[in-house]
Amino acid sequence: VCSEETAGGGMGNFGKLTGIDELPPAGELKDRFRASAEAAQSPETSMPKPKPKIPMPDDLAAALTGAKGAMKVWDGFTDAQRRDYLDWVTSAKREATREKRIATAVEWIAEGKRRNWKYENC
Repeated sequence: VCSEETAGGGMGNFGKLTGIDELPPAGELKDRFRASAEAAQSPETSMPKPKPKIPMPDDLAAALTGAKGAMKVWDGFTDAQRRDYLDWVTSAKREATREKRIATAVEWIAEGKRRNWKYENC
C-alpha cells in the first residue's frame, strides 16, 4: 500500500486508504512519522545565493555626483534599490535610451524616489 519515500525524504504516499487495515504496521508508521518530523526540523534547505553586484557605470556615477543631493540619497538606498536602478540603466540597448534613463534616474534619485515608486501606493 505504501509507495517509496519521496526524494525530499518525506513519508511517501499511502494512496487512498479505505480502512484501518490498509495502514502499515504501527512500528513502521511511527518510524516514518519520526523521520518526517526530524527532516522538517533539520536545516537541509540552503539559503538563496546572493545576487551578483552590478558595477556602477562611470556615466551614472558622474551624473549622480553632479546632481545636488543625489549621491547622498543613493548612498542611503539598500542594495536591492541600487540594483533596480543599475539593472534598468545597464539593460538599455541603445545609447540614447541609456542617456535618457540616466537622466530620469538622477532626477528620481535626487527626489528620494525608488525605481518603482509609481507602484508603491497602489
